[in-house]
Amino acid sequence: VRFEIVFVNDGSRDDTFARLFDRSRADRRVRIVNLSRNFGKEAALTAGIDHARGDILVPMDIDLQDPPELIAAFIARWREGYDIVYGIRAARHADTRAKRVSAGWFYRVFNSMSPVRIPPNVGDFRLVDRRAVEVLRQLPERNRFMKGLFAWVGFNSVGVPYERPERAAGTTKFNLWRLWNFAIDGVVSFSTAPLR
Repeated sequence: VRFEIVFVNDGSRDDTFARLFDRSRADRRVRIVNLSRNFGKEAALTAGIDHARGDILVPMDIDLQDPPELIAAFIARWREGYDIVYGIRAARHADTRAKRVSAGWFYRVFNSMSPVRIPPNVGDFRLVDRRAVEVLRQLPERNRFMKGLFAWVGFNSVGVPYERPERAAGTTKFNLWRLWNFAIDGVVSFSTAPLR
Protein backbone atom coordinates (compact mmCIF):
# COMPACT_ATOMS: atom_id res chain seq x y z
CA VAL A 1 0.00 0.00 0.00
CA ARG A 2 1.42 3.36 -1.01
CA PHE A 3 0.67 6.28 1.30
CA GLU A 4 1.71 9.76 2.28
CA ILE A 5 1.53 11.47 5.65
CA VAL A 6 0.61 15.15 5.53
CA PHE A 7 1.29 16.97 8.78
CA VAL A 8 -0.37 20.35 9.25
CA ASN A 9 1.59 22.51 11.67
CA ASP A 10 -1.04 24.94 12.93
CA GLY A 11 1.30 27.68 14.16
CA SER A 12 3.14 25.65 16.81
CA ARG A 13 5.55 27.70 18.91
CA ASP A 14 7.76 24.80 19.92
CA ASP A 15 10.14 22.68 17.83
CA THR A 16 7.31 20.89 15.98
CA PHE A 17 8.19 22.26 12.56
CA ALA A 18 11.91 21.43 12.93
CA ARG A 19 11.09 17.88 13.98
CA LEU A 20 8.63 17.46 11.09
CA PHE A 21 11.17 18.91 8.67
CA ASP A 22 13.80 16.39 9.82
CA ARG A 23 11.27 13.58 9.41
CA SER A 24 10.32 14.75 5.91
CA ARG A 25 13.98 14.75 4.86
CA ALA A 26 14.37 11.18 6.12
CA ASP A 27 11.11 9.91 4.59
CA ARG A 28 9.77 11.25 1.28
CA ARG A 29 6.25 10.09 2.18
CA VAL A 30 6.11 12.78 4.87
CA ARG A 31 4.92 16.22 3.76
CA ILE A 32 4.38 19.35 5.82
CA VAL A 33 1.86 22.15 5.53
CA ASN A 34 3.24 24.90 7.76
CA LEU A 35 0.63 27.53 8.63
CA SER A 36 1.97 31.01 9.46
CA ARG A 37 0.07 31.16 12.76
CA ASN A 38 -2.56 29.21 14.67
CA PHE A 39 -5.70 29.34 12.53
CA GLY A 40 -7.58 26.65 14.46
CA LYS A 41 -8.63 23.06 13.96
CA GLU A 42 -11.07 23.60 11.09
CA ALA A 43 -8.61 25.66 9.01
CA ALA A 44 -5.83 23.13 9.68
CA LEU A 45 -8.10 20.27 8.63
CA THR A 46 -9.05 22.15 5.46
CA ALA A 47 -5.37 22.74 4.67
CA GLY A 48 -4.69 19.02 5.04
CA ILE A 49 -7.61 18.16 2.75
CA ASP A 50 -6.36 20.65 0.17
CA HIS A 51 -2.83 19.19 0.16
CA ALA A 52 -3.57 15.45 0.32
CA ARG A 53 -3.03 13.65 -3.00
CA GLY A 54 -4.14 10.06 -2.42
CA ASP A 55 -7.21 8.10 -3.49
CA ILE A 56 -8.40 8.25 0.11
CA LEU A 57 -7.83 10.65 2.98
CA VAL A 58 -7.83 9.84 6.70
CA PRO A 59 -7.64 12.98 8.86
CA MET A 60 -6.60 12.34 12.43
CA ASP A 61 -5.38 14.22 15.47
CA ILE A 62 -1.72 13.97 16.38
CA ASP A 63 -2.49 13.10 20.03
CA LEU A 64 -3.23 9.47 19.01
CA GLN A 65 -6.72 9.51 20.49
CA ASP A 66 -7.66 8.51 16.94
CA PRO A 67 -6.04 5.04 16.84
CA PRO A 68 -4.06 4.54 13.60
CA GLU A 69 -4.71 0.78 13.77
CA LEU A 70 -8.38 1.50 12.94
CA ILE A 71 -7.39 2.71 9.46
CA ALA A 72 -7.26 -0.92 8.25
CA ALA A 73 -10.94 -1.37 9.24
CA PHE A 74 -11.79 1.89 7.47
CA ILE A 75 -10.08 0.68 4.30
CA ALA A 76 -11.91 -2.66 4.48
CA ARG A 77 -15.27 -0.85 4.57
CA TRP A 78 -14.14 1.47 1.74
CA ARG A 79 -13.33 -1.60 -0.36
CA GLU A 80 -16.92 -2.75 0.28
CA GLY A 81 -18.08 0.38 -1.54
CA TYR A 82 -18.43 3.05 1.14
CA ASP A 83 -17.17 6.52 0.21
CA ILE A 84 -16.94 7.84 3.77
CA VAL A 85 -16.14 5.62 6.76
CA TYR A 86 -16.30 7.49 10.06
CA GLY A 87 -15.14 6.48 13.51
CA ILE A 88 -17.77 6.39 16.26
CA ARG A 89 -16.44 6.90 19.78
CA ALA A 90 -18.08 3.93 21.53
CA ALA A 91 -16.62 5.01 24.85
CA ARG A 92 -15.27 8.38 25.91
CA HIS A 93 -13.51 7.40 29.14
CA ALA A 94 -10.63 9.75 28.36
CA ASP A 95 -12.99 12.75 28.31
CA THR A 96 -14.07 14.65 31.41
CA ARG A 97 -17.67 14.35 32.55
CA ALA A 98 -18.26 17.97 31.49
CA LYS A 99 -16.99 17.23 27.99
CA ARG A 100 -19.14 14.08 27.68
CA VAL A 101 -22.25 15.99 28.80
CA SER A 102 -21.56 18.97 26.54
CA ALA A 103 -20.86 16.68 23.56
CA GLY A 104 -24.15 14.84 24.10
CA TRP A 105 -25.95 18.18 24.36
CA PHE A 106 -24.30 19.44 21.17
CA TYR A 107 -25.36 16.45 19.04
CA ARG A 108 -28.96 16.63 20.33
CA VAL A 109 -29.26 20.38 19.69
CA PHE A 110 -27.49 20.30 16.33
CA ASN A 111 -29.52 17.37 15.00
CA SER A 112 -32.80 18.93 16.18
CA MET A 113 -32.05 22.26 14.46
CA SER A 114 -30.32 21.19 11.26
CA PRO A 115 -31.49 19.23 8.22
CA VAL A 116 -27.97 17.76 8.14
CA ARG A 117 -27.61 14.90 10.63
CA ILE A 118 -24.30 14.29 12.38
CA PRO A 119 -24.13 10.86 14.02
CA PRO A 120 -23.50 11.22 17.78
CA ASN A 121 -19.94 10.71 19.02
CA VAL A 122 -18.40 11.15 15.58
CA GLY A 123 -15.41 13.44 15.18
CA ASP A 124 -13.19 14.18 12.21
CA PHE A 125 -11.46 10.78 12.28
CA ARG A 126 -12.70 9.07 9.14
CA LEU A 127 -11.76 7.80 5.70
CA VAL A 128 -12.89 10.00 2.81
CA ASP A 129 -12.82 8.82 -0.82
CA ARG A 130 -11.20 11.13 -3.38
CA ARG A 131 -14.60 11.93 -4.97
CA ALA A 132 -15.89 13.27 -1.66
CA VAL A 133 -12.59 15.09 -1.05
CA GLU A 134 -12.98 16.92 -4.36
CA VAL A 135 -16.53 17.98 -3.46
CA LEU A 136 -15.30 19.29 -0.09
CA ARG A 137 -12.49 21.20 -1.80
CA GLN A 138 -14.99 22.97 -4.07
CA LEU A 139 -17.14 24.32 -1.23
CA PRO A 140 -16.80 28.10 -0.86
CA GLU A 141 -17.25 28.30 2.94
CA ARG A 142 -14.61 30.41 4.70
CA ASN A 143 -15.52 29.50 8.29
CA ARG A 144 -15.87 25.77 8.00
CA PHE A 145 -17.58 23.37 10.36
CA MET A 146 -16.09 20.15 9.01
CA LYS A 147 -18.26 17.68 10.96
CA GLY A 148 -21.26 19.22 9.26
CA LEU A 149 -19.62 19.44 5.84
CA PHE A 150 -18.55 15.78 5.94
CA ALA A 151 -22.22 14.88 6.52
CA TRP A 152 -23.63 17.49 4.12
CA VAL A 153 -21.73 16.27 1.02
CA GLY A 154 -23.64 12.99 1.19
CA PHE A 155 -22.01 9.91 -0.33
CA ASN A 156 -22.39 6.34 0.85
CA SER A 157 -21.27 6.40 4.51
CA VAL A 158 -20.88 3.95 7.37
CA GLY A 159 -19.57 4.13 10.95
CA VAL A 160 -16.99 1.96 12.72
CA PRO A 161 -17.13 2.02 16.55
CA TYR A 162 -13.92 2.31 18.57
CA GLU A 163 -12.76 2.96 22.11
CA ARG A 164 -11.07 6.34 22.34
CA PRO A 165 -7.82 5.95 24.31
CA GLU A 166 -6.17 8.48 26.61
CA ARG A 167 -4.22 11.26 24.93
CA ALA A 168 -0.66 10.09 24.19
CA ALA A 169 0.95 13.47 24.92
CA GLY A 170 0.15 17.07 25.71
CA THR A 171 -3.08 18.64 26.86
CA THR A 172 -6.09 19.71 24.87
CA LYS A 173 -6.42 23.36 23.89
CA PHE A 174 -10.20 22.93 23.67
CA ASN A 175 -11.59 24.22 26.96
CA LEU A 176 -15.34 24.45 27.56
CA TRP A 177 -15.47 28.03 26.24
CA ARG A 178 -13.82 27.03 22.94
CA LEU A 179 -16.09 23.98 22.69
CA TRP A 180 -19.10 26.23 23.25
CA ASN A 181 -17.99 28.60 20.46
CA PHE A 182 -17.31 25.62 18.19
CA ALA A 183 -20.83 24.30 18.85
CA ILE A 184 -22.39 27.71 18.14
CA ASP A 185 -20.44 27.91 14.85
CA GLY A 186 -21.77 24.48 13.90
CA VAL A 187 -25.39 25.28 14.65
CA VAL A 188 -25.25 28.67 12.92
CA SER A 189 -23.51 27.15 9.87
CA PHE A 190 -26.15 24.48 9.28
CA SER A 191 -29.45 25.88 10.54
CA THR A 192 -31.67 28.88 9.99
CA ALA A 193 -33.39 28.26 13.35
CA PRO A 194 -31.26 30.87 15.24
CA LEU A 195 -32.54 33.48 12.75
CA ARG A 196 -36.23 32.76 13.35
